[in-house]
Amino acid sequence: MTIATKPQIQLSLEAFLELPETKPASEYINNRAYQKPMPQGKHSTLQAKLTTIINQRGEENRLAFAFPELRCTFGGRSIVPDISVFEWANIPLDRNGEPLNKIEIAPNWLIEILSPQQSSVQIMDKINFALRHGTTLSWLIAPEERRILTFDRNGFNSHSESDSLPVLDALSDWQISAQAVFDLLSFAKN
Repeated sequence: MTIATKPQIQLSLEAFLELPETKPASEYINNRAYQKPMPQGKHSTLQAKLTTIINQRGEENRLAFAFPELRCTFGGRSIVPDISVFEWANIPLDRNGEPLNKIEIAPNWLIEILSPQQSSVQIMDKINFALRHGTTLSWLIAPEERRILTFDRNGFNSHSESDSLPVLDALSDWQISAQAVFDLLSFAKN
C-alpha cells in the first residue's frame, strides 16, 4: 500500500465516507484524504499470494480470514491496509453470516507492503494507530530491502533471511520465515 504524499483538503470523517470510492483507494488520516498510488509488481504479487496462503491456513478450520484492500474505519480514521486479517470470531458479520460492508473495527493482523519511494514513516504511523485501537500484530514488508518489520504492543522487530515471523495466535501451528515470504516473488522455475 502506498499513501500519496499530497493530501486533499481538510474534511470530516463523515464527509470523507460520503465521497465516491476512488481507484486506487483513498484513506482518511488526520482529517485529510490521501489517495494510494497504484500498486506495482512486487507489491501485487506479495499481496495476492500472502492473502491466499493465510486463507488456506485459516479458513478451513475457521481460525482466521485475510481480506485484501478492505476499508476499516475506527478511531476517527478510515484506512485500507494491503491485507487485513481477522480472527474468525472477530469477522464483522450481518444476520445472514455474511461480512458487513462497513467494517468499523481494527483488524487483528494488519499487513502493509512498502512500495518504492513510499514513506515508511507514514506506514509505521498507520500501524501504530491500529495497534492502539485493537490490532495485535502488524507486518511491514520491504521487498527491496528483503526485510520485514513486525510490530505488536511491546514494540517491533526486524526480520530477514531464515528469521521466523510471528503470526496470529489463532494460526500458531503455521511457521513462515522472512525468506519464504520473499520466495513468493519468484516466478523462475526451480
